[in-house]
Amino acid sequence: MDPQEPNPYLRPGYHQPGPPTLPGPPSQPGPPNQPGPPNQPGGNSTRAVALIAALAVVVAAGVTGFLVLGGDENDSAKPGPDRSTSSPGPTGADRRGEDGGVEPTIPNWKTVVNPKRGIAFDVPAGWSPKSVTWVSYVSDEAKEAAGDEDNRLAAMAAPAYLKERWCASDEEKDGAIEYAPLGGAGTRSNKGFKNTEDVAREDATAWVYGAYAQPERGKVTSGPVQAYTTKSGITGSLATAASSGVTKDAKCDTDGKATVFAFKDRGGEFVSWAFHGAKDVQEEIPDATVMKILDTVRLQGEPTA
Repeated sequence: MDPQEPNPYLRPGYHQPGPPTLPGPPSQPGPPNQPGPPNQPGGNSTRAVALIAALAVVVAAGVTGFLVLGGDENDSAKPGPDRSTSSPGPTGADRRGEDGGVEPTIPNWKTVVNPKRGIAFDVPAGWSPKSVTWVSYVSDEAKEAAGDEDNRLAAMAAPAYLKERWCASDEEKDGAIEYAPLGGAGTRSNKGFKNTEDVAREDATAWVYGAYAQPERGKVTSGPVQAYTTKSGITGSLATAASSGVTKDAKCDTDGKATVFAFKDRGGEFVSWAFHGAKDVQEEIPDATVMKILDTVRLQGEPTA
């Protein structure tokens, strides 16, 4: 880009024709794709990424009341007794209008908007954005088993997923199918933190431990926190984490990785963008693609929460 030209990411409605070029996937073997409607990511019942649609009307018992009443990704809760039958919430055509007409900054990609936080980012065409009222989180298994409702390790709102039904399993042999996604990304506010470095470091580690490595904390490693600036000019802190050699007892168990970028919104509140995905599998989402998505993160309107 000519340094004398204005930054296109700072202009409303930025769009440039032409197809994107994405890196190819690695060639390691991984879990197979499985048919069926997506309900929640996560391998088995103990390593599940719970998905909750915070809608006024929800089918089945997978949604807690406080979300219906206006809770968000910072609230503590656990899903109901039958998580696999929770309403998946609108995606694709059902989401029309939720992006506020915001154009993607990369041609042929999709824009994902979290109006509550005033954040937008773009994902490749094959990804599926969820509703703006959708919250995804991972829980601490030990706390959940003990009945502690303050069990949430990491969360994100208004996410987008690639291959939500990438792997399917029925570990309890009760006919309740659970689904693991290949990867996902979303945004959230981070109340109670004092700086962006802590947000990025803690959330990256929590996503990997919660979604892929529990209870093996020693299998999770994190890299150094770095200062980072997106193409739109947002400056913050970037951290990554990954697991290696986790015990794979169930069909969909894999190692995982996470990238978290923490910054401040227009209201001066700490917020973050996070990615988590399966690692060392045939269709692993390349780090180059993760960073390309991250670079589209931008402030969009004023936060409403």
